[in-house]
Amino acid sequence: MTLTPTDEIARAATESTVGVGAFNVVQLEHAQAIVAGAEAAGRPVILQISENTARYHGALEPIALASLATARAASVPVAVHLDHAESVDLVREAVELGFTSVMFDAAKLPYAENVAATREIAAYCRSRGVWVEAELGEVGGKDGAHAPGVRTDPAEAEEFVGATGVDALAVAVGSSHTMLTRDAVLDFALISRLRDAVPVPLVLHGSSGVSDIDLAEAVRAGMTKVNISTHLNKTFTQAVRAYLDTHAEAADTRKYLGPARDAVAAEVARLLRVLSTI
Repeated sequence: MTLTPTDEIARAATESTVGVGAFNVVQLEHAQAIVAGAEAAGRPVILQISENTARYHGALEPIALASLATARAASVPVAVHLDHAESVDLVREAVELGFTSVMFDAAKLPYAENVAATREIAAYCRSRGVWVEAELGEVGGKDGAHAPGVRTDPAEAEEFVGATGVDALAVAVGSSHTMLTRDAVLDFALISRLRDAVPVPLVLHGSSGVSDIDLAEAVRAGMTKVNISTHLNKTFTQAVRAYLDTHAEAADTRKYLGPARDAVAAEVARLLRVLSTI
């Protein structure tokens, strides 16, 4: 199975009325675990690399090439996506490296500036066959930059998509980034109104804070792409901690990273089934 365009995965999900899991890669073990989980579930998946992760590694290329190689070796469709990029240069680098989609985040800017910047990125990416996601409204939890409680207005969302030409829209409907508990309260009625107003797939950010039941309901209400990061990091860390608690002498990192990778793979498979059994 070759690397799959993000738009193909999203289009198939929309036609089948199921959700697409988009999981964040922090290190190679994450990419391997996410793909293994997708293969176990027999579902397509999206590997996401954020601007923060590129900064953590000192550059985008090392973790990007590892993720792309993992995606190309998969037996199920796998896309590779740049998540929450505020840097235009990083977007251009991702496109050159072979990413199948990017999320350009200009939501901090005033509306008119967000539109102008996003339109330029969308035109650049479209000319190169790369799918573009943007954000309107503010999803909480990103280093205090976004205000909790803000919601995306359906009329403004329709106007924004028309003005920018983006392929997908991340909307604020009650979720928040970096949540360690799964008790976010989503506005399902708003999701339905946004689905009716916006002609492109909707994206739910901050999905780590959403329960299984509400993830399925969000997809039924109109969400297509579902982003999950913190929940998998929590799963990974718990598995490492559990191993080290019972193997105090452990020195070989493979001994505890391996079980963590397996735990994440199992959770990815489970979540993909949640998103696809609607």
